[in-house]
Order: sequence, then structure tokens, then C-alpha cells
Amino acid sequence: MESIRITADEDLKTAFSIRKEVFVEEQGVPLEDEFDEFDTLSGQCKHILVYYNQQPVGTGRIRTLNGLGKLERICILEPYRKFGLGKVIINALEEIAKEMGLSQVKLHGQTQAEGFYEKLGYRTSSDPFMEDGIPHILMVKELSAK
Repeated sequence: MESIRITADEDLKTAFSIRKEVFVEEQGVPLEDEFDEFDTLSGQCKHILVYYNQQPVGTGRIRTLNGLGKLERICILEPYRKFGLGKVIINALEEIAKEMGLSQVKLHGQTQAEGFYEKLGYRTSSDPFMEDGIPHILMVKELSAK
């Protein structure tokens, strides 16, 4: 298991393919809602890929929003969800946030993943809300200094 920061268009396309399979095909998110103006290598987001047995199987991104790091588009292909890769993605994105000098991160987590994020130190700070037809909650975490 390893994560890499995406710096090449080919890796970004791989991340998009993973996101399309998980969010659009599996969860029914409209294609036009999944991809946005932040999905570039030169934009506000930093993207990562996570590998299992040398295969890219998960992705996520982080951007700065109102002085906070916002973790987004976190997903893992279904057959690989039992290997602890979600934690690898979160840790990699939090490391980027620290390098950016951010002391707090937030995310819109699907309610079914609330327990997963709580185990990683996130706290729920909203009532459930709908996003792309899926119940979500706002979760936040204070990052410790390096």
C-alpha cells in the first residue's frame, strides 16, 4: 500500500476513472456533478492516488477553502475497501494540509462512513444533509503540528 501525489495527466485520468466507477456508476452521482473546475493539475486541488499491489485503487483530493483544508472525492474501488486504504488516503491528504500550513481540515462524509472518520479523529459538526442524492454530514478535525 502506498500513496502518490498526482503530478502527471495520466495519473489524474486514472483518478478520474476510479471516481467515475465509484461515484457515478456505483453510487449514481450524476457525471456532471462529479467533475468540476478544480479537477486540474494546475488548480487549487492537490490530488493523490493510492495503490494496492501496484494497482491504483483509490483517490482523493484536498483544496483550501476559507482557510481550511477540504478533503474531497475520497473513494476506493469496491474490491479493495477491506485493506485499510481509506486511512492511507486520509493520512496522505492530512499530510498535504500540514505542509500547506493548515491546522484544520473538514470534509462532507457520507453518513454511512461517519464511524470510519470518527476513528481517524474527525468530529461531526452538522445535521445530515443531502449531497448528490446521498446523505452526508460535515466533519472536522484539528491537525497537530508536525
